[in-house]
Amino acid sequence: MSEAVTKDLAAGTMAGIAQLLVGHPFDTIKVKLQSQPIPPPGQPPKFSGAMDAVKKTLAAEGPKGLYKGMGAPLATVAVFNAVLFTARGQMEALLRDPSGSPLSVSQQIVAGAGAGVAVSFVACPTELVKCRLQAQSALAGATVAAAAAPAPTLAGVGVAATGGTATATFKGTAAAVQYSGPLDVARQVLRSEGGTLGLFKGLTPTLLREVPGNAAMFGAYEATKQYIAGGKDTSKLSRGSQLLAGGVAGAMFWVSVYPADVIKSVIQVDNYQNPKYNGTIDAYRKVVAAEGVKGLYRGFGPAMARSVPANAACFLAYELVRESLG
Repeated sequence: MSEAVTKDLAAGTMAGIAQLLVGHPFDTIKVKLQSQPIPPPGQPPKFSGAMDAVKKTLAAEGPKGLYKGMGAPLATVAVFNAVLFTARGQMEALLRDPSGSPLSVSQQIVAGAGAGVAVSFVACPTELVKCRLQAQSALAGATVAAAAAPAPTLAGVGVAATGGTATATFKGTAAAVQYSGPLDVARQVLRSEGGTLGLFKGLTPTLLREVPGNAAMFGAYEATKQYIAGGKDTSKLSRGSQLLAGGVAGAMFWVSVYPADVIKSVIQVDNYQNPKYNGTIDAYRKVVAAEGVKGLYRGFGPAMARSVPANAACFLAYELVRESLG
């Protein structure tokens, strides 16, 4: 393993840990809003907005509820960020001219896109586990509401009662499914959802998110640094400037690809036995048909609120570790 790869691996790992610790509570609220079912007619949604989701999560689960599902990404953060930053570093090496001058913004966009392809195959199974854990409390709460609804069958909601026990399926999602933790999610998926391929459910929208998203993120990071520095040499930037550039980069990631993230989430929490969605395009059409374009932006507020501090921490940690390694 080359010295450059080792540095990228170490710096990327620490960057991911910093990003996860700062951003995971925001991500939990985002997924809860994205995956909450459409309520029966005349009933309010489980969460009226981001702050309502925070309050109800804290009331029901305490602060640890905001960190639900963190075990899977924390366990794989080393692999995820090693792949992302190492792939980006290798792309940079391929694109850099013989003089060794810093890459242009357009070259960083290409490097980011290449890194996005590589990291999608790590992100997809990790996020499937995370989304199942984050969404299950919202879906379970919706089951109770549906069981009390007077009509046995409603648009988008099927309710079956047996022996006094009601189980609801919303938008094709099995609301009553419960997981005890990340390993339990993986076990259930491997056992009953097609084996290893089941862990890659949602790969297409993951690629649609990671490739253009990382292109935009790394391009914006470099563009912001070069704008502040007044040229390609950004080696003298202050920590504050690096934080700012990282925050801008994170915001650009989500602005450019957020609908793909929504589609990824609804597909990954969809019921395997009775799916609502038959692929990415079908999911897109049904979300828009049911909720309009705004349905593609469920949870956008928490995602944006998360992206700035989380990515600022991520990029600053990366730069600090990279510099400390020489």
